[in-house]
Amino acid sequence: MTAWDLDKFKGVFVAMYSAYDDSGEVSPDRVKKLARYYVNSGVKGLYVGGSSGEGILQTADERKAVLKAVMDEVGQELTIIVHVGANSTKESKELAIHAEALGAHAISAVPAIYYRLSEKAVEKHWQEMIDSSSLPFIIYNIPQTTGFNLTQNLFKKMAALDKVIGIKMSGESVFELQQFKANSGKEFLVYNGPDEQYLGGRIMGADGGIGGTYGVMPELFCQLETFYQNEAIEKAQDLQNKINSIITKLLSYPSLYGATKAILSLRGIETGSPRLPLLPVQENDWETLRELNQEIESLIKIYA
Repeated sequence: MTAWDLDKFKGVFVAMYSAYDDSGEVSPDRVKKLARYYVNSGVKGLYVGGSSGEGILQTADERKAVLKAVMDEVGQELTIIVHVGANSTKESKELAIHAEALGAHAISAVPAIYYRLSEKAVEKHWQEMIDSSSLPFIIYNIPQTTGFNLTQNLFKKMAALDKVIGIKMSGESVFELQQFKANSGKEFLVYNGPDEQYLGGRIMGADGGIGGTYGVMPELFCQLETFYQNEAIEKAQDLQNKINSIITKLLSYPSLYGATKAILSLRGIETGSPRLPLLPVQENDWETLRELNQEIESLIKIYA
């Protein structure tokens, strides 16, 4: 029997972007403004320090500063899941301990990247984080970037642990997502990762989603969730198609993160440029970005 209220972890979670000042340093003020921006959008919470948050490109101290700003601003209003994964187990544990000290609600982590690790090594890496705090743990499976494809055997071992309450499934197979749900052996959270298949993930058993493009259109994903809950599947499919058209356009820029951060700046939410090697948008991109922002805002008005 889990000791946690899993309902607080179900629904739409924005994978929060980084927020830097004009010199490229973490800006707590901008982090707070961005976090505040999402409070009234309808999302359940924020996933801090993941791929969209550029956590892998930041120092441990920078990641701590980002989380502190988030918790100070919205920690009592939204459910906060913190990605603490780092290449070294030592740093991951340090971030996990810090997350608990600030009052975060759960921690999460990818396997360490670069080295081709065995299942035993990944299990040990995650176990050290789990043991370092009393917070619940959410596995982050994203094989296309980590090079590690979580097997059902290792998943079953991890899911059997009391503190392991869920998995962020960012692989591209909804069948594999369904298998994680089926093989968890207990009440267990599965998050859809690929934004383009939010509806498909929900239909196949996901309890919600964590995504980066949610950050420029959280209202649309919340409406998509409402359509699903109300069994309005044709409306949900139509909205998912519209969302996917926007995502396709976002992916046409030098980097997805450069494009999404630029769109937020058009709304008065300054978050700086993404950290290299992630590329910023180019000067000649701004005209089409303004058009795309207008398209998104028009859809939000339609579905509000």
